[in-house]
Amino acid sequence: MTEDKKIPLLAVVGPTASGKTALGVMLSQQYHGEVVSADSMQIYTGLDIATAKPTPQERHGIVHHLIGCVPMDVSFSVVDYLSMAKPVIAEIDARGHLPILVGGTGLYVSSLLSNVQLAETPQNPQLRQSLLVYAKENGNQALHDRLAALDRQAAEEIHPNNLVRVVRALEVCLVSGKTFTACKTQSHTVPSPYQSLQIGLTYADREVLYDRINARVDRMVEDGLVEEAYAVYQSAPVSTACHAIGYKELIPYFKNEAPLASCIAKIKQETRHYAKRQLTWFRKNDQIQWIILSKFDKKTEIWEKCQKMIAKTNFMCYNIK
Repeated sequence: MTEDKKIPLLAVVGPTASGKTALGVMLSQQYHGEVVSADSMQIYTGLDIATAKPTPQERHGIVHHLIGCVPMDVSFSVVDYLSMAKPVIAEIDARGHLPILVGGTGLYVSSLLSNVQLAETPQNPQLRQSLLVYAKENGNQALHDRLAALDRQAAEEIHPNNLVRVVRALEVCLVSGKTFTACKTQSHTVPSPYQSLQIGLTYADREVLYDRINARVDRMVEDGLVEEAYAVYQSAPVSTACHAIGYKELIPYFKNEAPLASCIAKIKQETRHYAKRQLTWFRKNDQIQWIILSKFDKKTEIWEKCQKMIAKTNFMCYNIK
């Protein structure tokens, strides 16, 4: 595929609570865009509040894809994501619109933009379920230790609390007979079909980001987070979805093992840690053009920065409304 035939793909990435959703909508409004989510938890139905799934009001009429389209009791991997995202992006481009990838799941973003060809390792629902049960009974670190015994490099790259990736890596190792790392190495062989521009959002002062995270968790509680989490806990107690941040921390409260206030504090702490891991992941990518936000950044200033970045590419073929 030649460069001029590649699909233009704009990506908005960064840590949680950095304003990706709002910027994705703004860009879509100006460049005839449609949003393609790159969030490993917003993909699930019923997981609305804790995953900060954009509401109809926040979407402002912009079409959003790959949000709330997978049952919460179904395991979902990066292979599944790529198989869904690629045709959606092609369809958006065929309509003459600009695909705008928005999300903070670094593995999804990097795998899509670099056109990783992941081996179609057969899924084993029984194995996945047993791994989730093992993690629940013995802790995430114990499951991570099992991965380290089979594939030390993968274990070094995946955080013990990233249960989705730990389970998938173990599944690949146990089902394929190869290490997860070996499968990844074999996957970077086909050029990307996308001409991408990656815009990253972050804050100059990490504490500002953390304050935004804390405030957002408080709003989530006001909006019904505890009730939603309890429904998830009752319907899918050992599913991947139930181990998402904002749900698993409330389980001790549901079991009368901890007060609600301490569980809410734990959600804030885990979300801050997650944001730090996201930043670590994205900062390894030298293709990302960063917008360094401050407490006083205005939407107009952010928009002007985006315009300057986009003007340097041929994304301007999409006429501004």
